[in-house]
Amino acid sequence: MNPFDLFLFLVDFILHVDDHLVELVAWAGPWTIVVLALIVFAETGLVVMPLLPGDSLLFAAGALAAIGSMNVWVLMGALFAAAIIGDAVNYYVGHRFGRRVAQRWINPAHLARTEAFFVKHGGRAVVIARFVPIVRTIAPFVAGMGAMDYSRFVRFNVLGAALWVFPFVGAGYLFGNLPIVRDNFGLLIIGIILVSLMPIVFEWVKARRESAAERQPTAP
Repeated sequence: MNPFDLFLFLVDFILHVDDHLVELVAWAGPWTIVVLALIVFAETGLVVMPLLPGDSLLFAAGALAAIGSMNVWVLMGALFAAAIIGDAVNYYVGHRFGRRVAQRWINPAHLARTEAFFVKHGGRAVVIARFVPIVRTIAPFVAGMGAMDYSRFVRFNVLGAALWVFPFVGAGYLFGNLPIVRDNFGLLIIGIILVSLMPIVFEWVKARRESAAERQPTAP
């Protein structure tokens, strides 16, 4: 599969994640929760996998649990654990291999943006990053490279995982099967993605303005 086909596949998977999860339940049966946990682990734990559909996946999984496809408490527990373990593994890779992995596998612009994110937000960056695509995957890696000691990272890792997994799965469980939501699921997913990307857009616009201001000639 070439990169363009992979991109189209990811877009289709994200926008129609509810349909794909129905197919997954039919195929995997009781192992569906394990597969979903592995996807969450991959997005949070593998620094080279930043484009997996985290937010929309959690919401759609909650909606499926509401119709009895999965036990919602087991689902939440498994995804919560996967999110914590994923960030912990990502931190370890960043701490152990750091710049060597970054130079070979990570887009330099994504890395620089995440490092700036840490400078601005400190420890809160681990929590905030859970809600920002791409940054969510790179943040624990950057933390391991030296942005934060592990004892401090663990606290923010657990808090961030709880604030990310439980509300998204819970919202899907409560609202995902309402007719207006089910009939406009693709639009809802686009809305979730756009809201998630707003912090990146805001930081980019702010950086552009600051750069433009620095280039302005000073008055004599």
